[in-house]
Amino acid sequence: MNYKDSGVDIDKGNKFVESIKRLSKNLPDQGFVSKIGAFSSLFSLSHFGSDIYIASTTDGVGTKLKIAFAVNKHDSVGIDLVAMNVNDIITTGIMPAFFLDYIAYSDLSNNVLENVFKGIAEGLRQANCAIAGGETAQMPSMYNKGEYDLAGFCVGIGKKDDLFEGNVKEGDCLIGIASSGFHSNGYSLIRKAFFEIAKYKLDTIVSNKTLGEILLTPTIIYVTSVKPIKQYIKAAAHITGGGFIENIPRCLEGLGCEIDTKTIKTQEEFLLVSDIAKLSKEEMYRTFNMGVGFVLVVDEKDRDIVLDKLHSNNINSYLIGNVVKEVGVCLK
Repeated sequence: MNYKDSGVDIDKGNKFVESIKRLSKNLPDQGFVSKIGAFSSLFSLSHFGSDIYIASTTDGVGTKLKIAFAVNKHDSVGIDLVAMNVNDIITTGIMPAFFLDYIAYSDLSNNVLENVFKGIAEGLRQANCAIAGGETAQMPSMYNKGEYDLAGFCVGIGKKDDLFEGNVKEGDCLIGIASSGFHSNGYSLIRKAFFEIAKYKLDTIVSNKTLGEILLTPTIIYVTSVKPIKQYIKAAAHITGGGFIENIPRCLEGLGCEIDTKTIKTQEEFLLVSDIAKLSKEEMYRTFNMGVGFVLVVDEKDRDIVLDKLHSNNINSYLIGNVVKEVGVCLK
């Protein structure tokens, strides 16, 4: 089995991104520092006579919402919504400034909407990010009763000195910061494995928790982890849909990396999905974060400084690999 068997075609999504690049090539692009496909866009205001850079991103929570509907717990997905956006913003080195949300539904109680926003507010508190506004759209017959969709939009504001320096080179170190579990990716495959193949229920006990509790564990927000060590970071990757294979190369500037998978502290629930769905190692690392939600690229001479600072702040992190010349991700 693979991710495509659960209805998600990563290759098709990548082809669509290439189509977007082609179809948008004649649109205005003055001021853009980044290209389509980066974790976050970067826009320079230099042609307006300013040294300000604006980072922006948009993302949602995906089919993890199906678990929230089934458990009738809606606050944690609000945290996920913020996390998926602010974690993309900070891959640039710029910190998030403000956020907007979009909630679409057909028929919901006010209590559900309020709980969703309680989660959004908690996520924004963790990210030290303001709410600028949003949109709540009731669309009769568009969604099933009791269901909704979420989208978020985030903007970060900084200066050139705030940006990660780049200049990634062979021999640089990759430091992984632990995830809290599945975060908000791979849930189409997760639901197929647990509920269709294994016939588990949401109250099935896994690692001393119900499966529902595990699946609704919110995504970690990495803003406070990254901020104190910004000066040592060359580049960063948020490990979301596409796992290690798709995400880490996006920050390596045409180089590749070797990952020592033996160093990664993978939670039991990942191994359980792998066993149930009979997934290959490569498919697991192309779908899930495998216990690492954020990856930093640092110079070898700064490796121990960064790890010491992270550990002193009780942030679970460790060396997971190195940058190499060969393009791609080599799993060892």
